[in-house]
Amino acid sequence: MNDSPWAAEPVPAGPAYDALVGPHTRPMPIVPDAAGRDFDDRDARDRGAAAEGGPPFRAETPPQEPMPSPPPPPSQAPQDASPPPPPKKRAGRDLRAAIGVGVGLGAVIFASLFIVKAVFVGVIVVAVVVGLWELTSRLQEKKGIKAPLVPLAIGGAAMVIAGYVSGAAGAWVAMALTALAVLVWRMTEPPEDYLRDVTAGVFAAFYVPFLATFVAMLLTADDGPQRVAAFLVLTVVSDTGAYAVGWRFGKTKLAPRISPGKTREGLLGAVVFAMAAGALCMEFLVDGGAWWQGLVLGLAVAVSATLGDLGESMIKRDLGIKDMGTLLPGHGGIMDRLDSLLPTAPVVWLLLALFVGTG
Repeated sequence: MNDSPWAAEPVPAGPAYDALVGPHTRPMPIVPDAAGRDFDDRDARDRGAAAEGGPPFRAETPPQEPMPSPPPPPSQAPQDASPPPPPKKRAGRDLRAAIGVGVGLGAVIFASLFIVKAVFVGVIVVAVVVGLWELTSRLQEKKGIKAPLVPLAIGGAAMVIAGYVSGAAGAWVAMALTALAVLVWRMTEPPEDYLRDVTAGVFAAFYVPFLATFVAMLLTADDGPQRVAAFLVLTVVSDTGAYAVGWRFGKTKLAPRISPGKTREGLLGAVVFAMAAGALCMEFLVDGGAWWQGLVLGLAVAVSATLGDLGESMIKRDLGIKDMGTLLPGHGGIMDRLDSLLPTAPVVWLLLALFVGTG
């Protein structure tokens, strides 16, 4: 006798059992086979079905889905599969538009430069006024700074003309009067943020028209057009050398927090290109110049142009913009082309004055 609690107790069959568990759950009767052995009636049905050629009753199991075939080992992978090619370097701008606009601007500048000097002074004035408009517009849009444009534009034009007519003394006087005009003009509005607005106005007056005045002062010499041409060529060659070498070989960032695209290799390219162009310009363009002076001039231009570019990049990062404007397709705005020219102008004027004089 099994004393285990898991042992089943016999339950008598009959109506009471049927009422308790149902007639369909009664145990199947035990029937003897031909040899006198007892077996379950369900086994009898299974054996009978097997004898008739059909499947046994308990063989009816749900069909099994086929197992998925394992993936082929790496050695059997298609031989023609190859990793995608690395992305090509892109210039980041529309080069066709940039080249077309650059050639057009160069043609206008050099045509006015070598035909009538006064016409080129007008070109400088237009560039200054448009640059001031771009700068003051971005300051107001992004920072809410209201640097007064009207006195800046009038004073900026006066600065350039005074520098061409009276030299450095006239430029300084015009600069002082422009700053005073900014202070007075801003008084017509409420006093809130007065100091911020006039500070931005004086900065704009110095940054754009005053620095541009040195280009007009270069023009006053007897070989003025050649000096201005040398200044423009050196600045453009410096920028081109920095771009070409940096795009092809640049790896080490020059100032990643200010301008992530500039590299030390690009700066080296700017120095080499500008020094070579400086030697040629001083030897063949500037009266009384020597090739070794061109090397010094080219080095100074490469440094000042790079610093000017970084300076405007700092301003644009503070404002949260990529370009100062959209006037020049492929270039941005006028200020995006003046960024390296403006701080380079006084450097070139000073070095040429030391090397060959101002006459």
